[in-house]
Amino acid sequence: MKTFRVFLQPEPEGGFTVTVPSLPGCVTYGKTVAEAQRMAREAVEVCLEFLQERGEAIRDDSQTLEWILTV
Repeated sequence: MKTFRVFLQPEPEGGFTVTVPSLPGCVTYGKTVAEAQRMAREAVEVCLEFLQERGEAIRDDSQTLEWILTV
């Protein structure tokens, strides 16, 4: 099992753009938080399948330390 940080960015027109920093190009969208979360899971699964088929290394966030800096 892999662990990934997932960001839901609110969009001005509504909904959320979803990105997964450790999987470049893994981007999706949902109209609600719940839909964005479902879409994120689906997008990550598709990205992982693609990387596995190509034999590429899969880096996850299980060892990532996160810090939010406000200046």
